[in-house]
Amino acid sequence: MIHAYDKNYLAAAQKCLARMLDYMVNDLQYPLETVWNWFLMSEISHRFELGDSAILAGTSGVELARKVLEQAGEPMPIRKASYAYDRSPEYWTGWAIAYYQWDTGLRFSEIEQAVPITEVRMLYTPYHEMDVRQFADKMNELYREAKPETNLKSLRTLAEMSQSELARQAEIPVRTIQQYEQRQKDINKAQGETLLRLARVLHCSIDELMEKVPQQ
Repeated sequence: MIHAYDKNYLAAAQKCLARMLDYMVNDLQYPLETVWNWFLMSEISHRFELGDSAILAGTSGVELARKVLEQAGEPMPIRKASYAYDRSPEYWTGWAIAYYQWDTGLRFSEIEQAVPITEVRMLYTPYHEMDVRQFADKMNELYREAKPETNLKSLRTLAEMSQSELARQAEIPVRTIQQYEQRQKDINKAQGETLLRLARVLHCSIDELMEKVPQQ
């Protein structure tokens, strides 16, 4: 699997997002959903997703929070950050979702559409006591339940094409398309020529055809 950015930045990214959520929710008393929506709407979230070192390694969680508040048009906080011995559920939520975004390469907005941040927070018990990879497995399960269609099927439907028409134009057996859409075959392992033909017909990029959440 291709991750969102270099693993060398992962630990810093997890700590940064974790501290941002902890500070904004527990020190500044903003609702978790509000804070997360501000983050999603900011250009900072996109830079975070791409592994911008200036954000991941060059910014603390509190500094990140101030940047998000500034872009949301909110007043700059006066209250200083507190540092509790025990990590809060919000801290864990940021830490865990940063790992999941890195692991899958999904955008934070894509994750939010399938598994809202409040649902991620509810996974604190029991997953904060488990290996983060077990949390990622649970998130993959929830993502697949919320988004059962493959990207190929979604793009084909958007193009208002039948499987047979797509097969004809792409010069690919219709059975192959059916197998990809039913996840009987992994499109991520398809030959480059096959992906290129599908992308040309559907007017999309090869990356848009790929499934970022692994199959069961």
